[in-house]
This record gives sequence, C-alpha cells and structure tokens, in this order.
Amino acid sequence: MTARPRLSIGLPVYNGEEYLAESLDALLGQTYEDFELVVSDNASTDGTRDICLRYAEKDARIRYIRLPRNIGAAPNHNYVFTECRGELFKWASHDDLYARDLLRRCVEALDERPEVILAHADQAVIDEEGRVKVPYAYGLATASPSAPERFRSMLFEPGGDDFYGVMRADVLRRVKPHDSYHHADRTFVSEIGLHGPFHQVPELLYFRRDHPTRAERANPSKRSRCVNLDPRRAGPLHPTPRLLAEYVGGYVSAIRRAPLSSADRRACYRHLAAWAASRARPGAGERVEDRAPVDPAKLSVSVDDLVAGREGRAGRRP
Repeated sequence: MTARPRLSIGLPVYNGEEYLAESLDALLGQTYEDFELVVSDNASTDGTRDICLRYAEKDARIRYIRLPRNIGAAPNHNYVFTECRGELFKWASHDDLYARDLLRRCVEALDERPEVILAHADQAVIDEEGRVKVPYAYGLATASPSAPERFRSMLFEPGGDDFYGVMRADVLRRVKPHDSYHHADRTFVSEIGLHGPFHQVPELLYFRRDHPTRAERANPSKRSRCVNLDPRRAGPLHPTPRLLAEYVGGYVSAIRRAPLSSADRRACYRHLAAWAASRARPGAGERVEDRAPVDPAKLSVSVDDLVAGREGRAGRRP
C-alpha cells in the first residue's frame, strides 16, 4: 500500500458485532490491495469496538474511529467520508459480503473509462446465513451518456445498490451530503448520477445481507427509519408528511444543483413530474430484497465460492 492509498473504504457501523468480522474478512481479502479501510463506530454498545481493534492490530490498512455518541447513520456515513484520503471512495456495510475481485474490477472499470464516475457490480441479496435469497440482474440505464435518461431510469426502475459502488471522490464532494428524510439514499445517488454515467461490472461480486436486525427491518415505519438515520428527526417537528415532502424536494434540489444544460434540466423536471404522478402504481419503489425469493439451488455457484475467489457459471452474466 502506498503512503496515500488510491482507494478509501468508509465503513460506518453501530452495534455490528454479529456480521462485522465476516465483512472485514471479505474486504481485507480483496485482490486489489491499495486501499485504506476507515471504520467509524457510532458509539456501539456491543462487541464492535473489540472486533475493530483486533483487526486493526493485524492490518495497518484499517483506521478505527470511535465516536463519543450515536450521531445517526446518515451523519456517520458523511463523517467517515471526510476522514478518507483516497482518490476513489467506497462505502461498505458491516453486514455485507464482497467477492475477492470486486474492488479490482471496479477500479479497472474507472481507469478504463474516464467519463464514468461510479462503478459497481452485479449483486445478490443473501440471508443471515449467507444463503442467496434474491439474485438481481441490474437493469438501470445509468450507463447512458444522457443525464435525463439516467435520472429517468433511477426514478422509475427498481434500483441496485449503486450507493455502495466505487466512486470518484472529487465528484462525491460536489453533491449534497447524504440527508435523513425518507428514501434520502435514492435522491443522493440520483444526484451523483446527474454528474456522469455509471458502469455495472457484469459479474456477481456483491452480496447485500438481509436480516431481521438490518436497519430497514428493525425500523419498519418511515418515522423510525428516519430517526435511525438521524436522531434529530425524532419529535413533532418531523412528521411523516414533512419527510415525504423533503424526499420529493430532494430530487428538485438535485436537478437544480447539477451541472446540466437548460434542455437537460427541463427534461429532468418532466421526468420528475411524471414520476410523482405515478406513485400510486402497484410495486412502485420496491427494493430488491422485498421481491419474492428464488431457489438458491438454481444458482451454480455459492456465496462462499465467490468470496473465496472460486468462479462458477453464475459469476458472470452474458
């Protein structure tokens, strides 16, 4: 690793002892090694601190930061980015898994395509035991050279997890930090997409874990999810209608801030108006992990094989 690593990985965590060691093993076992891993512990009350310190002793690429109080998930995501030094940046989740070539393939894609600002890979949702629950073929038009088309696709199509892609840090600094209203992650990624195209590596390299204690499951209401993102959202000043209004307003602000031509800006506003009128349709806004599960036996490779670097037919899509 160089004195200033090429890639920074920011891992915000709160009470992540159940899966954290698995995630750290998957990140530290990557074939791409020129990275720093900055862990921001949001004042965890379980064994997270001990796990992080143990791993930091063994690997100099890890920098562990413990916050004195729980500032919420969204501010912690923003904070860990400010602590990173790399030209490239990736957020990582404490409970996800990563095939060994994920970072290498994403960095290669950014190096080969200077116009691309974010690279990610195909994904599958896994359960608490690491069994494949939902394999997902990426279908968004985020590779389009047209900013309005990228924006339209992210509005209307069920998304992947581009939030966890490898990004150019200078672009990330130009967008508004992650907010804490309902679905703020969607407006955040959409604003990034207005700055340039994404690239989806056509290989199954990312595994998003769905489990009962995951934030979205543990906080089923819109209000509770937003309070988890930022404790300041608690109280009467943040009723659900306000959180929804901020969600729509987040898209408007993203269009206004983005480096678009007048014609592209008008096109984005038209797409947003059509999206707002379509929200009553069945299934609108569903997430990948909310879809019906499939039989993992239909896949010809296991999660363990991919994380360990053993490739099977499901490792690539045509």
